[in-house]
Formats: sequence, structure tokens, C-alpha cells
Amino acid sequence: MIRVLFVCLGNICRSPMAEAIFKDLVQKDGLSDQITVDSAGIGHWHTGSQPHEGTRKILDDHQISYEGLTARQVKETDWDDFDYIIAMDDKNINDLKSIREKNDVVVGKLLDYVPEVNETEVPDPYFTGNFEYVYELVSDGCRKLLEDIKENHQL
Repeated sequence: MIRVLFVCLGNICRSPMAEAIFKDLVQKDGLSDQITVDSAGIGHWHTGSQPHEGTRKILDDHQISYEGLTARQVKETDWDDFDYIIAMDDKNINDLKSIREKNDVVVGKLLDYVPEVNETEVPDPYFTGNFEYVYELVSDGCRKLLEDIKENHQL
């Protein structure tokens, strides 16, 4: 089983969007029995909350389910439970490294998988309000990440 964790600051905008999109892609590829997906936030502020209304709206617009998603905080044991910890920006990466490092876990940014885009970080729509643009970036990143996982794990 390949386990993927998406991480952003509060786990209500970007990382639950990535979780929902990635789950949808995995399901459509018939890989749900081989890949599991979750998301978490660096901070604890939104623990137990559903995704932000902007995230819910954009996922509804694209007919992607977010049923059952609730915010949680990253914990040290996530390095034992996941093979990939995929963050949205450099600050998330630095925060993750301050929690724990483990050599056999891939820790990286989502847009590292999309070198053809000008962005290196997924902007936080909690502050920008631009959920459509974030959806486009996250969708591209999730597609490329899944391609990478399929290639590296012969799926």
C-alpha cells in the first residue's frame, strides 16, 4: 500500500483540495486498493472542521467528493504512516522538517512535480480568495504526482 499525505498550513483549503482531487484520480484509475490518501495541517486552528467553503464550492463545481474530510494537525507519527508527505509551499516544508525527518519518506512540494508551471508554491486561497487558480495548480500537481507514483511503483 502506498500512502500519501498532503499538507498545508491549516488543512482547510489546499491540502483537503489535494486529498479530494488525488482520491478522485486514484479511484478513476482503479488504484484505491493500492494507494491511500489523507491530508493534515501544520497548525491546529481548524482541527475537526470541514474544508473551507471556497474549497467545497470548487470541488462541487468539478463534481469531486470531499465527503468525510475534516481538518487535523500533522503529527510526528505521520512519518511512520506515510510514504509521501506532499506540502504546498516552502514554509510547510520547513515546518515539516522541524517536526521530523526520515530518509525513507518522500517529503516535497506538490509543484515540484509540475516543472512546466511558473509557480513553485501553491498560493493559499484562504488569503488570496483565488480558489479556481489553486484548483488548476493542485489538479496539475496531483495528476503528475500520480504519474510519478505509478511509474516508480510499477502500478
